[in-house]
Amino acid sequence: MGTPTPEGEPFAAAAGEAVQTSVMAWRLVMAMADAVRRQQQRRQKGREEDLPPADQAVREAATEVTRLVPSDISTALMAGADWPQMAQQLVALRRAGVDLGEFLPRVGDIAVTVRDAVAENAARVDREGTGEWERMLRETLPAGPVREAILSSPTWPDIAATMARLDERGVDVRQVLAAAHNEVVGVDQAVARVLAADAAPTASRDTVRSYGPLTTGLDLPKDLDLSDRARALRQLAISPAENERYGRSVMEAMPGREREATLMLSNRQWPLVAARMAQMETEGKPVREHLTRLMGDTSWEKGPTPQLGSRLVEAAHDALRRPLGEAAASRAKVNTTAARAQSATLDPTKRQAADKSAAPAEPGVAPHRQQNGPALRRGKTR
Repeated sequence: MGTPTPEGEPFAAAAGEAVQTSVMAWRLVMAMADAVRRQQQRRQKGREEDLPPADQAVREAATEVTRLVPSDISTALMAGADWPQMAQQLVALRRAGVDLGEFLPRVGDIAVTVRDAVAENAARVDREGTGEWERMLRETLPAGPVREAILSSPTWPDIAATMARLDERGVDVRQVLAAAHNEVVGVDQAVARVLAADAAPTASRDTVRSYGPLTTGLDLPKDLDLSDRARALRQLAISPAENERYGRSVMEAMPGREREATLMLSNRQWPLVAARMAQMETEGKPVREHLTRLMGDTSWEKGPTPQLGSRLVEAAHDALRRPLGEAAASRAKVNTTAARAQSATLDPTKRQAADKSAAPAEPGVAPHRQQNGPALRRGKTR
C-alpha cells in the first residue's frame, strides 16, 4: 500500500519527507477529532472522560492502525514520539462511539493525498531545480561521454545540489567545471583502456542522415543516438522540463495545428530542433518570435503526408536559423555539401574533403558542364 520510490538517496529522502508530512496531516485531523470528542462530552455530561492508560491504548490501537492504514504511514505514525498519545485519542474515540473501521481508512486517505502531493511537488521542484545546472553543463562542457555520464547518473540531483551550494558561497561553478573536465576526461580514457572499450564512437543511422543543415553550428557528440529519444536529450544536455517547454512553444506558435505540431515533436530529429532552441536561448535570441514563422510560411504542407513531420522539422530549423526580418522567399538554397563541411559532427579530414568538393560552380553553369580545359571546337577541322 506504500508508494514505491526510485532508487537513490535523493529520491528516498524526498519520499521520507512526503510520509512525514502526511503524518503531520494525520496529527492535525486527530487533534480536531479529539477536540470535538471532548467538547461533546463536556456538553452532554459536564466533563471529559479520562483517556485510557497509554500501554493499553498502544496495544489496542496498533492492531487497528496496522490493518487499516497504508504501511508506510502506519509505520511512521507508530515510530513517532507522540504515538502513545495518539493511540489514547483513538481508543477514546472508539469508546465514545466512533467506528474506527470507517474513521481510520478515511483519515488514511487524507494522509495518502498529502503524501502523494508532497512527493509530486518534490519531484517537480527537483526537475526544475536541476534545469539551471543542466544548462550550465551544456554551456560549459563539450558534448560527449563526460557530460552524458553526469546527466544520466543516479547521483545527478546530488551533483546539482552541490553545484548550487558552491554557487551560494560565491564559487565560480563554471570555472570549477571547466577545470575538472580535463581530469574527468582522463578518468574516462583510463577506464576505457582498461576495459578495451576505447573504440571510436559511431553515430546512429538517423543521426548520420541528419548531418548537414540541421546540425550546422550545433555542439553534438560523435555518438549522438537519435534512435533513443531519452538518451539523445541527455547527450544534448536538454532536461525533460526544457524539452517539454520547447514543445509547448511549438504548440503555441501553431494554434489550431496541434496535430501537425505533434508530428514534428514525435519526429526522430526533434532533439536537433530542441538543441537549436537551447542554443538560441543561451545566445539571448527570441525563440518564440522565430517560431511564429511556421504559420507565416506553410509551404511545409505541400508533399506526401508520411513525410510531414520531417518537413516541419526542416521548416522549424529554417525559422530558427534565419535572422528576424529576413523574408522566407529571400533565403538562398542550401548547399548541402558545404553545410556538411561546417558541421560540428564531421572530422577535420572529412571537412577538408567536403570543402574541395564544394567548390563554387561557374555563374549560370551547371556543375557537370563546367570545363577545366580548353573548350572543344564544334564542326569539322581542317
